[in-house]
Amino acid sequence: MSLLRRHPGQAPSAPTRDRDPSPQEGTIWGSGSKILFQQRPPVAMGPAFAGTTPEIGDNACPSRKNPAIKPTESRNPIRYNHSVPNHPTILIFDSGLGGLSVLREVVRARPDAHYVYVADDAFFPYGHHSEEALVARVVPLMGELIAAHRPDLIVIACNTASVQVLAPLRAAYTSPFVGTVPAIKPACAQSRTKRVSVLGTKATVAREYTRALIRDFGGECEVMLVGSPDLASLAEAALGGGSAADDAIAAEIMPCFVGDAADPAARTDTVVLACTHFPLLLDRLKRLAPWPVAWIDPAPAIARRVCDLLGPPGGEAEEAGATMIFTSNKPHTLSRALTPYFGGRVPA
Repeated sequence: MSLLRRHPGQAPSAPTRDRDPSPQEGTIWGSGSKILFQQRPPVAMGPAFAGTTPEIGDNACPSRKNPAIKPTESRNPIRYNHSVPNHPTILIFDSGLGGLSVLREVVRARPDAHYVYVADDAFFPYGHHSEEALVARVVPLMGELIAAHRPDLIVIACNTASVQVLAPLRAAYTSPFVGTVPAIKPACAQSRTKRVSVLGTKATVAREYTRALIRDFGGECEVMLVGSPDLASLAEAALGGGSAADDAIAAEIMPCFVGDAADPAARTDTVVLACTHFPLLLDRLKRLAPWPVAWIDPAPAIARRVCDLLGPPGGEAEEAGATMIFTSNKPHTLSRALTPYFGGRVPA
């Protein structure tokens, strides 16, 4: 049975792998940086792909790459699959609406492209599923989407999916993929107090991959990993016009703020938004924070990576279209709310 009922297709079965041990509770030291857990993280998932990095240009992790797995991204210009010159089709994939924060930046960089946004809301939220379940879900679903839409480039606009499923996707398909990973490198580079928090789903902060980024790029920073169980769902509800109370949002972000609130030199000054849903709440995060911090969003770096691969815009934006797909096939009334993210276009 097709996972995406609107677009039936076939895809290879997902690879399987062993599970690695649960990460240790407490403090980990490595390469000068100090990694702290806000709470004991959930069990980390399989090690088979822990050595590969979903590269997005500003946040690669060279010491963790597995040379046995070759990235499918080419330094040469991509030859478009479609007949309209200089109008590539870009597929943006997320578990829900969080990827709209990435879509917005990519559309600004390539307004001439045709966009297909896929929200796998039938399996939302990804942070509540094991790595094995995500691989089994996303790899064949992506095969259906590739067959139906023939994208020139695919953006996995989800941190949880990128750190757990991107390597199997690249192994299964020749299409170029751009992943989304925590923007730890720029965050630690700009922090003045050397206290940085990484706010993500429990699955993202539990990964050895995330800790490897900290070891490689954390420098002398003390990095707090904060696994939020509900913030993605609150962002989804807020965009859809549902309830997302200030108290609930504040409770999710408060563990990010560490140190002496009265001393700006001895407290957290930078928070990495390691889930694409979180920038959708940025105005409220700023308002509810106990003190001002820099909020680091990876979306601009992703847009730059897309332009590196596809090149600069080469056509008129008016000729390009947009499509929105929900895998649940549930009816929605979000067209007006979504239009700004699509550069003013109303998604079909």
